Amino acid sequence: MGKIIAFSNQKGGVGKTTTCVNLSAYLADKGYKCLIVDLDPQGNATSGLGFSKSEVKNSVYNVMIDDMPVADAVVKTCVKNLDLLPSNIDLAGAEVELVYIKDREHVLKRILERARGSYDFITIDCPPSLGLLTINALAAADTVIIPIQSEYYALEGLSQLMNTIRLVVKHLNPSLKIEGVVLTMNDNRAIISKQISAEIRKFFGKRVYDTVIPRNIRLAEAPSHGVPIMLHDTRCSGAKAYLAFTDEFLSKQPAKTKSNK
Repeated sequence: MGKIIAFSNQKGGVGKTTTCVNLSAYLADKGYKCLIVDLDPQGNATSGLGFSKSEVKNSVYNVMIDDMPVADAVVKTCVKNLDLLPSNIDLAGAEVELVYIKDREHVLKRILERARGSYDFITIDCPPSLGLLTINALAAADTVIIPIQSEYYALEGLSQLMNTIRLVVKHLNPSLKIEGVVLTMNDNRAIISKQISAEIRKFFGKRVYDTVIPRNIRLAEAPSHGVPIMLHDTRCSGAKAYLAFTDEFLSKQPAKTKSNK
């Protein structure tokens, strides 16, 4: 049974999608069967993997609202073993439509439970908000990874995110755990980055990954080319950091064999 991991932070621009896409791509490259669920109406994971959001016919919206089978909406990506459940602008209306669905917080959970057996890892790129779509992701996930930018404003709203996770654990998903916290967009030359990193490590303790993702222009360029960093520039500091992050992530997982699906 595949592990479901939500990538969540209600603050935008913290490297959430970049982390979700690149961890998933490196896991797939190592032979793990992976599915990215683009749950953000902005569809950045979708476009970042080379798909035009305006041309996506079947999306996560159709799966959640129209009961379309996951297999009918999933697309193959440019990375072997990596599938995508894409997003498009239709998803923007899903928050309103979900309100009228029975047990609305568990719609995504019911869907992914049926798909779980086909993948080693299912990663969910959450929208930069704590609305009903994110609640669905947290209710469906086994764990959550929190990307945090090493800048002052990144600390704002962190307590709100943690409170949301606590409420989800209490009322919707008692088994949800924090997989870890990853520091992104780090600039080691800036004193403030070092201070904020120290504060985050103090707050989360051992749940913060040792690997830190640097600010890197090649990393920022990759989505515009529709590929993860491993297909854009394997030698840049961003690629090396995400490869190291993937290795560290895997080192913390229970021993599991790659699927032959």
